[in-house]
Amino acid sequence: MSSPREDRWIRLDGAANVRDLGGLPTDDGGRTTPGRILRSDNLQTLSAADVRRLVGELGLREVIDLRTTAEILLEGRGPLRELAEVTHRHFSLLPERGHHTDVFAVEEPPEDLPAGWGETLLPRQVAEHDQDEPPAVRSYLGYLGQRSDAVVGALRALAAQGSGAAVVHCAAGKDRTGVVVALALAVAGVPHEEIVADYALTAEVIDAIVARLAASPTYAEDMVSRDVASHTPRAETMDRVLTLLDERFGGPLGWLTAHGFGPEEQAALRARLRG
Repeated sequence: MSSPREDRWIRLDGAANVRDLGGLPTDDGGRTTPGRILRSDNLQTLSAADVRRLVGELGLREVIDLRTTAEILLEGRGPLRELAEVTHRHFSLLPERGHHTDVFAVEEPPEDLPAGWGETLLPRQVAEHDQDEPPAVRSYLGYLGQRSDAVVGALRALAAQGSGAAVVHCAAGKDRTGVVVALALAVAGVPHEEIVADYALTAEVIDAIVARLAASPTYAEDMVSRDVASHTPRAETMDRVLTLLDERFGGPLGWLTAHGFGPEEQAALRARLRG
């Protein structure tokens, strides 16, 4: 496995978990192309300098927002929304009901749940055969099982993007973003272990992510009810999700094909990340 490249990180004032999906090794000996697709946490608090860097220097032209409508409304219009040259597309990976936040895909369930904790979580159904999986794995499988249309829609938007860069983001940039990015990287030919390594890289900045979310009224309640360790991504989580896709669909590409994102669209997304 290659070591994560330090220059994949994009250091910004108003976001903690931004990195380029370029530079990752592929199974044919190549590498993904920098400057095509970025992954990020919430973009609501970008500074003017951040916007200049993303749009002016990095050529950002599309935002793929995986948050719920309620999260978007509660957080307000971020600075990128004001720019005509940046297109925003919204694909919620959670049911549009419940309270407002999904900072829920924790690695371990909290020991002491505060009163009313259930109202802070968007309800979802867990397939019977997934009941014994760890909490974060169940959550990720829930995105794929309940919101396959949104997952495919996000990937379709990435595949169709013309010139310029796109960024995929949610609140923390690790759970919803992690699942969509994992599928995109699989399409590009990035091997299983490298997808897992990219997912786990968020652990390097988890303190900053939690601090940023805790400062927002939208997410503060979910942040204070758990410690940082419960939010830290574990490699075995993504490893397990990819393994289950291998077992059930013959791999991520099999899952995508079964859900309407077939070979032609896969080729377009691959070209976007490899061309």
